Amino acid sequence: MLRKIGKMTIKIAALFFVVVLGYVIYMQVQYYRIADFTEIDTQNPQQEQLKTETPYRIMTYNIGFGAYSADYSFFMDTGEMKDGTKTAGKHARAVSASEEVDNTMGSLEIIKDQEADFLFVQEVDEKATRSYQVNQREILEEGLEGYASVFAKNFHSAYLCYPFTEPHGSVEAGMMTFGKYQISENVRRQFPVSDAFITKFTDLDRCFLVSRLLVEDEKELVLIQVHLSAYDEGGKIRAEQLALLNEVLKEEWEKGNYVIVGGDFNHDIADSIDSFPTEQKTPEWVYQLQDADLAEGFRFVKAENAEEVPTCRGADIPYEKGVTYTVIVDGFIVSDNIRASAQNLDEGFLYSDHNPVVMEFTLSKE
Repeated sequence: MLRKIGKMTIKIAALFFVVVLGYVIYMQVQYYRIADFTEIDTQNPQQEQLKTETPYRIMTYNIGFGAYSADYSFFMDTGEMKDGTKTAGKHARAVSASEEVDNTMGSLEIIKDQEADFLFVQEVDEKATRSYQVNQREILEEGLEGYASVFAKNFHSAYLCYPFTEPHGSVEAGMMTFGKYQISENVRRQFPVSDAFITKFTDLDRCFLVSRLLVEDEKELVLIQVHLSAYDEGGKIRAEQLALLNEVLKEEWEKGNYVIVGGDFNHDIADSIDSFPTEQKTPEWVYQLQDADLAEGFRFVKAENAEEVPTCRGADIPYEKGVTYTVIVDGFIVSDNIRASAQNLDEGFLYSDHNPVVMEFTLSKE
C-alpha cells in the first residue's frame, strides 16, 4: 500500500512538473516586445491644419479597460489603512460583460461631452479576457467618428492563469490618440521595461506615442501620449523611462517645435501626495515628479482645481470619498512656447479608477 501511494505521489508530482514546464514554455514562446520606432497609420485622417494664437482643447483619460466602477477593486493593488489593516484588491476581470459595456459607454459619453480637439485615452482593450472580448477600440472609433484616431499597442500577453479563481487571461490593449486636425506622422517609441522572469509576462509593453501635426508657421505640434510604469519597486524602471522621455523633449525643444505630453504618469505630478482626505496610508507605488525633473523648457500644467479634485484612486478597496486614497497622476507637460491652463474633472470615479483632465492651450506666435 505504501509503495502504491509513493508511486502515485511521484506520478502526480511529475504530471504537475510537466504542466508547469509546458505553461512556462508556452508563455516564453508567446512573449515578445514591440520594436522601437514603429510607425503607425492614422485612421479616418482629417485635413484641417493648426494655427497659432488660436485656443484648442485637449483631454486625457485612463478608462481602466472598462472594469473600474466605483465599487471595483483590482487584484494587483494592495495597501494599508491608517489603523494597520492590510488591504488587497479582489478582481482580475471586469465584474461582468454588461458592466464592462456600461463603463465603456459611460466613459465615452464623458469624453464626448468635453468636445475636445484632441484626446489621449489609456487602457483601451481591443481583445481581452479581462473585458469579455468587448472591443473598446472599436466602440471609441465609432463613437468619435469626427476624429482621426491612432492606436498604439502597449499590453499584449498570452493567457495568464493567475489568479487561479479568476484568471486575468489574454490581453491585447493599448492607448489611443484622437484629433480633429491633420496628423502627418505617428511613431511608437518603446520605453525601458523590466525583463524580470515573472514581471515581463505581466507588465505592460510600455511605450509613448509621438504624433506630429504641421502648424501654419511651419513648425510642428508634437503630441506625446504616455503611460509610465507602476508597480516598480525602487523606481529604477521609471527613472529610465523619464530619461528617455526627456531626451526626446530636448530634441523637439531644440527644433523649436510645440510639444504637449499627456496621459497617466503613474507619479504624483501636482504635489498632491497628501492633499486629499483618506483613511489609508500613502501607497508605496506613489512617486513624485516635478518641473525640476523635466528637460529644460518644459513644465507640468497644474490644474486650477488641483486642491479639490484628484485624478486617481487606489484600487485595493472600493472607492469611498474620504476613505480611499486619492492622488493626481494624470495631466500634461507643455513646452514654454505654449500657454495653457487645466482642470481636473470630478466624475466621482464612476466608470474608471481615474478622473479625466482637460487642458486649454494656445500655440504662442513669436
